[in-house]
Amino acid sequence: MDKKITIAIDGFSSTGKSTLAKQLAKHLGYVYVDTGAMYRAVTFFAMQNGYINIDSFDKEILINSLPSIKLQFKFNADLGFAEMYLNEVNVETEIRTIEVSNFVSKVAEVSEVRAKLVEQQKEMGKDKAIVMDGRDIGTVVFPYAELKIFMTASATTRAQRRYDELIKKGDTVTYDEVLANVEERDYIDTHRKDSPLVMADDAIEIDNSYLTREEQFEVVLDLVNEIIKAL
Repeated sequence: MDKKITIAIDGFSSTGKSTLAKQLAKHLGYVYVDTGAMYRAVTFFAMQNGYINIDSFDKEILINSLPSIKLQFKFNADLGFAEMYLNEVNVETEIRTIEVSNFVSKVAEVSEVRAKLVEQQKEMGKDKAIVMDGRDIGTVVFPYAELKIFMTASATTRAQRRYDELIKKGDTVTYDEVLANVEERDYIDTHRKDSPLVMADDAIEIDNSYLTREEQFEVVLDLVNEIIKAL
């Protein structure tokens, strides 16, 4: 039987964590979990119900509503990866907008939200053979993961990638708007009291500012193979 490991990928927004995680999971035959999608789905729920907007955020009503939020990943064979479902509705497209991006770090700051999602994430990874990406995977969710990757790139590089992605999807945004969002999320993610974004002591940092997706994948796959071989 092939040896299975847990792969934790953390890092700043728009560093391509999900892209790398999907590549690895597909290649290895592992389960892929996009924890960012889970936080985005909760954020979308809050927006839908008027709990958060540009002027206010009613944290208490969101906390009280957590039991009514059901999150699921359902595999889409045509796409080759699982999509996010919120209360049985596919919200994969809706949660990827700049509007959700503007609020997701604020929702992710709420300790009760993090506790609910971390509990689910730990359950998903109990049998290993999983690739999970997010902000606190190697430090909180899977502190004993065999491989921890921390991804980074300059804010301008990440903003350009995100801007190009949104424009390709047909969204109406400006580069300056996207850059401001990236920088704000960086600050919130690294300064929140509960599970701030930090690199685990035993994580391997990868700055992909000048790496292609293929180059990045090959670097990390070599690390995976080294670890599995050593088990």
